[in-house]
Amino acid sequence: MRTTSSITVGRAAELGRLGSALAAARQRSGRAVFLLGEAGIGKSRLAGECAYQAYGLGLPVLRGRGSSTGTVTPFRPLIEALSSRFRAAGPPTDPELDPYRPALARLVPEWRGAAASAAGAGAYPETVVELAEALLRLLAVLGRDAGCVLLLEDLHDTDAETVAVLEYLVDNLAGLPVLLVGTLRAERGPALDLVRAAERRRAAAVSELRPLPPADVRAMAAAVLESDAADVPAAVLETLADRADGSPYLIEELLADMLAGGALHRAGGRWEVAGGLRTGVPSTIVRSWGRRIDQLDPPVRDLLLTAATLGSRFSVATVQLITGYDDRTLFSHLRSASEANVIVPDGAAPDRYAFRHTLTAAAVTAALAPAERAAVARRAARAILRADPELADERRQLVASLLLAGGDRTGAAVHFAEAGRRVLEAGAAGSAVVLLERAHELAGDAERAAVTEQLLPALAEAGQLDRAFELVRTLPPVRPEPAAACAAAVRGPATDRRVDLHTRLAWAAVMAERAAEAAAQVAAARALSGAHPRPEQDAALVVVEGHLALLPDHAPTAPEGGATAAGAPGDEHPGRARLARTEALARRAAEVAERSGLPVVACQAWQLLALLARERGFDDADACLERMLAVAEAHALPVWRVEALLRLGANAFMRTGDGARLERARQAAAGLGAIVLTQTLDGLLAMNAVLRGEWRTAREIVDRCLDATARLNNVPAHRYLLLGSATLAAHRGRGREMERELVRFRQAGGEESFLMPLRHGLCRAIGALLAEDRAGARAELAAGLAWEQEHPNVFYLAGRHGLHPLLEVAEGHWQRPDLTRAMAAPATELAWNRQFLGFAEAVLLGREGRPRDAARAVDEARAAAAPFPLAHHLALRLTAEAALADGWGDPVGWLRTAEEYFHEAGVQPVAAACRALLRRAGASVAQHRGGRDAVPAGLRSCGVTLREYEVLALLTDRPGNQQLARTLSISPRTVEKHVANLLAKTGRPDRAALCDLAAEVCAGP
Repeated sequence: MRTTSSITVGRAAELGRLGSALAAARQRSGRAVFLLGEAGIGKSRLAGECAYQAYGLGLPVLRGRGSSTGTVTPFRPLIEALSSRFRAAGPPTDPELDPYRPALARLVPEWRGAAASAAGAGAYPETVVELAEALLRLLAVLGRDAGCVLLLEDLHDTDAETVAVLEYLVDNLAGLPVLLVGTLRAERGPALDLVRAAERRRAAAVSELRPLPPADVRAMAAAVLESDAADVPAAVLETLADRADGSPYLIEELLADMLAGGALHRAGGRWEVAGGLRTGVPSTIVRSWGRRIDQLDPPVRDLLLTAATLGSRFSVATVQLITGYDDRTLFSHLRSASEANVIVPDGAAPDRYAFRHTLTAAAVTAALAPAERAAVARRAARAILRADPELADERRQLVASLLLAGGDRTGAAVHFAEAGRRVLEAGAAGSAVVLLERAHELAGDAERAAVTEQLLPALAEAGQLDRAFELVRTLPPVRPEPAAACAAAVRGPATDRRVDLHTRLAWAAVMAERAAEAAAQVAAARALSGAHPRPEQDAALVVVEGHLALLPDHAPTAPEGGATAAGAPGDEHPGRARLARTEALARRAAEVAERSGLPVVACQAWQLLALLARERGFDDADACLERMLAVAEAHALPVWRVEALLRLGANAFMRTGDGARLERARQAAAGLGAIVLTQTLDGLLAMNAVLRGEWRTAREIVDRCLDATARLNNVPAHRYLLLGSATLAAHRGRGREMERELVRFRQAGGEESFLMPLRHGLCRAIGALLAEDRAGARAELAAGLAWEQEHPNVFYLAGRHGLHPLLEVAEGHWQRPDLTRAMAAPATELAWNRQFLGFAEAVLLGREGRPRDAARAVDEARAAAAPFPLAHHLALRLTAEAALADGWGDPVGWLRTAEEYFHEAGVQPVAAACRALLRRAGASVAQHRGGRDAVPAGLRSCGVTLREYEVLALLTDRPGNQQLARTLSISPRTVEKHVANLLAKTGRPDRAALCDLAAEVCAGP
C-alpha cells in the first residue's frame, strides 16, 4: 500500500500564510515567503500544496531547486524554474521584454542564439543585479493576468549568484504580481543569511517548521494507514512519538518499515501489531534502507549505491558513464529501483532521477562501510574521467567531490580550481570564489600559491577586495628564474603571472576608487617587472597609472560628459604637467596594446585619451573614441563598443544639440542587454530632452527609469535622473517642484557627487532667471565656478562657458578682453554654450556702437539657439534689455517673441518682465484674452491681438470698413484703428498687402 500521507497535517498556519500570499500576488502585491526547517520536516509538502493551489487558480508556477550533488552551477535553480515553464509553453514574446532578452539568455536557453547574434562574438557580462532586474521584469510579464509563483527549493544548496538574485527579488516584489516561495534548511550559509536579513527588515515572511506534536503525529499516521485516528494501535503511536521526532518524513518511513517487516498488519479490518516494534531512528532508518537495497538484484543495488554517491538527485547520463551500461540495461535497472519506491523521476529535468527524499540517499550511502563508500567514490571518479577526459563544468565539480570523498584531497583541489577558473571566465565571480576557496583549502603547500593566484582575480571581480588584498600578501616571493635577471625577453612565466595579477588587482582598486591599494599593487607589479618590463605589461600598467593619476582628487567621469581633467583652459592647475605626461604615456600604451593583441587594454587607453584630449578640443576627443570603437568592433568586444558609442553620442549632443547618436547608442546597449549602460544613456537622453524643451519626453524617461535605477543600485544614473527631474522643473519655472526634486537629489548623495556644477548652473541658475532673480542666478553660477576651482573637473554645460559670460556681459561686469579669454576655451564650440556666447557678443557689439554687427550677431546666435527654445527666448529677453538701453537692434520684436513664449509656457515672471520692458519702449502690449491661441504664433509675436486677428481674417475677401464694422458689431472708426495697428505691427506697406497677408495666414479661421 501507499506509505505517504494524502493530506498535509499540522501546518494550518503555514498553509494560511501561503494562501494569503497567493491572493496578494493576484492583486499585484508581491511578497516572499521562506519555509525553514530540517530535512524531512515537511517543507516540500507545503511548497507542493502552494503549487497545487496556484495551478487551481490559473497562476503559472516556475519550479526549481538547488543542487544536492555539491556542484556549484551559477543560477541553476533559476534556469530550472524557467525551463519548467517554458519547456512546454515556450518563452513569452512580449515586446516590452526585448531590452532584457540578452541578459535573460543566461537563464532562458531559447534566447541564447538571438542574444549572441545581437552581441556579436562576445557576450555582455551583465552584473547579477542587472540579471535580477531582467528576471523581475520577466516575472511581472508572466504574472500580468493572474499573478505567478516562483518556487525554489533547497536554497541551502544553491550558488552565490542565485542568492544575490533572490536578495534583489525579495527587496523589489512590492507592487508586482509575483509570489516567491523558497525552502531551505537552517544551515549556516549565504541563503540562511539572506533569509534572516530579509526577515529582520520585514521584506519577507519566514515560517520555521517545528516537529509535529503528538496529536498531529496521530493524525498523520491515520492518513498514511487510511483509517480513523482511533484505530491506530497505541504501540505504533508510542513508537512514532518516541523515534520520529515529529518529522513527517520519518513518520512515513517508520510506518513503511513496520508494514514491510510485517510488524504492522491489517486483520479483520483493523490494524494490529505482531511482535515487537524494533524500529529505531535514525540508525534503524539506515538499516531499513539497507535491508530494502539488499533485497534488490545485485546490479540494481550497485547502481543505487553509485547514484547515492552522486547525491539525492542524479543524471542518467552520468550514471551511464560510471556503470558502462547500455540504454536497455540501464533503464531496466532504473525501472526496478523506481518500482521499489527508492527513486522517482525528477519532474524538473527529464534526464534526471531523484531519491524519494534527501535523507533516502544519505541512508543508502550510510549503509555502506566507510572504506566501501570511499572505494565507490573513487571508482565513480575514475570512470567519469576515463569516459569524459575534457569534463564539462558541473561534471568536473562532481569528479572533485568524488575524489574528496575517496580521500584524494590533492586531486580534488586540482579539479575544483579548474572548475573555478572556467566559471570565472563565464562571468560568475561569486561561484568562482566558492570553488576556488574550496580548492585553496584542500591544496597542499606545493599547489596553494598557484590556486591563490587563480583565486585573487575572482575575489576582485566579486567585489571582495579586502579579502583579495589580505590574501595577496600571503603569496610567497617569486623565486629567481634562470636567466631572468636581465631583460624582459628572458623573464620567466611565474614572474609574468605575478605581474599580471598585481595589474588586475590594481585596475579593480582604481575602479573602486581605492587609490592607496591601487598604488600598492602598481608598485608591486613595477618592482617585479624591473627596469625593462615587457611592452604589453608596461602598456597595461600605464593605463592603470593613468586612471590612478586622476584619483587623488576623486574625480570620476560625469554623465553629462564632463571629463576628468586638469581644469579649464587658462587655469594653472598643479596637476597639468602630470596629466600631460599621462596622456603621452597613454598614447604609447594604446599603440603597444594594439600591436600586442590586447584589445581591452587598447580600449581602456583610448577611453583615457578621449577624456584628456577634451582639454584641447572635441575633434581630438572624438578621434580617440572613434579609434576605441574600431578596436572594439574589430575584436568583438560588445560592451566596449557601447561604451565608445555612449561617449561619442554625448559629445555629438554637446556639440550640436542633436541626440540621434545617443539614441543609437541606447539601442545598441539595450540590444546587448547592458542594462546599466542603457540607464546611463536614458539619463543623458532625459537631460537632452530638458535642454531641447521636450518636457513630455523628459518626464516620461525619468518616470520610467527612476525606480529601476534605484532597484539596481545604479547610483550614478539614479542621481543624474533625479537632477534631470529637478532641472526639468527649473526650466519650466516651477521653483517649489525643483526644490522638492533637489531634496531627493541630496538624499541620494548628490551633493557629495560631481554633479554639483550642474546643480548650480544648469538647474538653480536657470530657475533663478525664470523667477527674474538675476542676483540669485549669478550667485549660483559663482558657487558652481568655485566648486570647479576646488575639483579638477570640467562640466561643459554647467554655465562656465556660456550662461555665465552672457550674464556678466549683460550686467556690465565683463568687457571685450574678458569675453575674448572665455571664448578661447574648446568648450565654447558646444551648441548650448555657443548660443549664449553669441548673444554676449551681440551685447558687447551694441555697447561698442556697432549696431549692424550687433544685429547680425543676434541673428547668428538665434540660429545656434534653435534646438534650445527656452534658452533661446531667455537670451532674447536679456539681450533685448541691453539693446533697449544702447539703442540698437529690434528689442521690441525680440521682447514680443520672448513674452509670447514665456506666457504660453506659464513662466509669468519673465513674461511680465517682457511686458514691462515693452511698455518702457512705448510699444503696445498684447492682452492675453481667452481664445488668443487662435492667433498664429508668428502674428502673436508681432503683438497682434485677438480682435485685430479677427479683422485681418475678414480681409481675405477685401471688404470695406463699413462692411467689417457691421460684421464685427463695432464702429468704422474702430475698424480703421485695428487696420492701422495691423499695418504697423506686420510691417505691410498698404491695405492691399495686408489683404494678401490675410489670404496667406488666415485661410479658414
